[in-house]
Amino acid sequence: MRFELMYESFFKIVEGIPLTLQVVLISTILGIFLAVAVALMRISGNRLMSLPAYYFVYLIRGTPLLLQLYFVYYGLSQFEAIRESILWPILKEPYWCGIITLTISTGAYSSEIIRGGILSVSKNYIEASGALGLSQTKTFMLITLPITVRQALPAYGNELILMVKASSLISIVTLMEITGIARTIISKTYAPVEIFLVAGSIYLVINFIIVMFVNIAERRLGIEKAT
Repeated sequence: MRFELMYESFFKIVEGIPLTLQVVLISTILGIFLAVAVALMRISGNRLMSLPAYYFVYLIRGTPLLLQLYFVYYGLSQFEAIRESILWPILKEPYWCGIITLTISTGAYSSEIIRGGILSVSKNYIEASGALGLSQTKTFMLITLPITVRQALPAYGNELILMVKASSLISIVTLMEITGIARTIISKTYAPVEIFLVAGSIYLVINFIIVMFVNIAERRLGIEKAT
């Protein structure tokens, strides 16, 4: 084990942390909006809205994220209509292709978490809010949303961890985040075990911090953990 190489590589690999966190943060924020929209479409009761949302979730959850990334980055560029559209300045950039792919992925998975949280809200609460004269919008914002957050937070914490790990795939499209830098070092040193141990440790620390913040949020919301 080449500990000196691991020490030197650590300071190079940590330079990819800002890009990793940036991609994860942007994708997560955009993914939340997408997830809420898809979840509301799923439970709308309107087949014209629920069916497209259902098949969207089925398609994204049923295919590997790596293939989705390949399709967005390499596949869309094969269509002349895409290359001539106003979207091309965005779709030709690896950075935005990575964000789009991660956003779509987390949006699909998170929509099921949010949908489950919404459906867990007791109908008695909804009926009581109606009896008090609250509109559907106020009922959703004051009753449904807070309960949904409490129900969905533990599962969503797991989704955040999965997002950090999934971000390593964007190195495939030449982005120099944590894994991208690690792969570059490996190509020069031929020491995959040492370098990936360093990269894996960095991911582990990031996910530990996420778990810590999620646990704090759960305690603030009074969410009890199963023992």
